[in-house]
Amino acid sequence: MKEVLIATNNKGKVKDFEVLFKPHGITVRSLQDLDEPIEVEETGTTFEENAILKAEETAKLLNTWVISDDSGLEIDALNGEPGVYSARYAGEPKDDQANIDKALTNLEGVPEGSRQARFRCVLAIAGPGMETQTFSGSCEGNILFERRGKGGFGYDPIFYVPQARKSMGEMTPTEKAEYSHRGEAMRKFEAELPKLVSEAGERQ
Repeated sequence: MKEVLIATNNKGKVKDFEVLFKPHGITVRSLQDLDEPIEVEETGTTFEENAILKAEETAKLLNTWVISDDSGLEIDALNGEPGVYSARYAGEPKDDQANIDKALTNLEGVPEGSRQARFRCVLAIAGPGMETQTFSGSCEGNILFERRGKGGFGYDPIFYVPQARKSMGEMTPTEKAEYSHRGEAMRKFEAELPKLVSEAGERQ
């Protein structure tokens, strides 16, 4: 394995993976580095299905190792919404603030003790001659009544993490990596990375 494609346009995610792969001498690319855009329709009903779909379809098209992730927010009082539709909860185009507003509106009247929620993340890695593998992470918390903090993205300002005693929007990037769903999934992936690299070398 000489290079891997991260199926995202998010520069922050790409940087995280660059740190992981650099010690192994592996070059990281993203969708922004491609000459032709790739659009994979996310038809899955779970985060795992969508992550696998994106990784396998992109790997097949480019004949290279691909890592994708699918993640989102599940609110118990809303029967798990927005779930796999987290990024476009309020409709097109994607708008973080509109998504937050819709979640808060739908939770009007729900008391503090009934606003449990969790962030979920599934990473999938696929490539030539390998069996697709997934790594999942989650973070339990509560939905606030209003935004707190200006950090992060998505629903971070209204997602309160009791362990940290602050919202994800109030966390530094280092703190968020410690508590977040993606941080947990990344740590599981990192633990398996040497094995994955070794197996890839054996197949070449």
